Amino acid sequence: MSGPVSSAYLDHSASTLMRPEAFEAMVPWLTDRPANPSGAHRLAREARRAIDDAREIMAIALGALPGEIVFTSGGTEADNLAVFGVHDRRGGVVVCAATEHHAVLEPTESRGGRVVAVDGCGVINLDALAGALDDEVTLVSVMVANNEVGTVQPIAEVVEMVRRLAPAATIHTDAVQALTWLDVAALAAGTDLVAVSAHKFGGPKGVGALVVRDGVALAPRQIGGGQERERRSGTQNVAGIVAMASAAEAAVATRSATVERVARLRDRLADGLLAAIPGAVETGITAGDRSPRIAGTCHLCLPEVESEALLFLLEEAGISASAAASCASGAMEPSHVLAAMGIPRHLAFGSLRLTLGWSSTDADVDLALAVIPAAAAQLRSYAVSP
Repeated sequence: MSGPVSSAYLDHSASTLMRPEAFEAMVPWLTDRPANPSGAHRLAREARRAIDDAREIMAIALGALPGEIVFTSGGTEADNLAVFGVHDRRGGVVVCAATEHHAVLEPTESRGGRVVAVDGCGVINLDALAGALDDEVTLVSVMVANNEVGTVQPIAEVVEMVRRLAPAATIHTDAVQALTWLDVAALAAGTDLVAVSAHKFGGPKGVGALVVRDGVALAPRQIGGGQERERRSGTQNVAGIVAMASAAEAAVATRSATVERVARLRDRLADGLLAAIPGAVETGITAGDRSPRIAGTCHLCLPEVESEALLFLLEEAGISASAAASCASGAMEPSHVLAAMGIPRHLAFGSLRLTLGWSSTDADVDLALAVIPAAAAQLRSYAVSP
């Protein structure tokens, strides 16, 4: 049986298409430049210089010094290194927002940390944060932009509050979803640790980075080799690092145009679905104002529709999307993000995350608007059938 003639990839928050610049930069290091950058011969030195060049590019993109860039295997490792690295070095209490990615939330909870509530849009409750801060706090982690609903956090206000109420605390921000859409260098300027992952902004999977500002002490999670100034031992992924830097450079250079173009696509998608699907709710916004979320995210909850069934129908029609729900022990449970935002369970079970990226087109939106309302109506007809 042949597949659909048309297709639309609407899961860019999970992973986006590699940018051609990144692919071209990566290929030589996969084919005819095999050297280990820790070696002493000429080819090894060339690999090391390529990493140094990439480190400078990433530093510019993230508002850091080159020596503050630590290359990792991705965002999860970068977040884990931040949380565990600070706690295991300093002890004390870790604080994070309730809507953090599991790469931050689970390490925080595993160390007995404090989880701070958010409002109905997913924005951290600053009064609750103030109540969680004291002299015992050694790390505070609040992400730049949420991976499910796209909410942008008030990082500058968080930084001001932490510096005032817990002055000894290190501040970490997960910027994994942000680089394509937001000026991370400016937004995260007051933080101490910043995590990114290449495959979210047009680089390859399996490589990321953590900004570690000068003077921030971390207990390494990997030892043996001394790479990355002994903060993350292991042979560096030269091809991935070079490609990530190329993708970051392209993302920053094209950001304004990408945000303007994709925001229009997202708005057309969201407005069209809200008009076509009775009772649909757009999560994470108030009074139709989408400015508090990143440009590529459209998140809806559809009453009387189960996400799992909807995603199956969408895939059959050529649309790749995701839901903000996960399957645990065979039972569907609403995501922790939606639960923290106070989304009723009956709506959360019908969540639909449609995320666009730098390569998204009008054709993607056209197909989604043609398919999703019909699929939702089909599932609703089953729900009300005798």
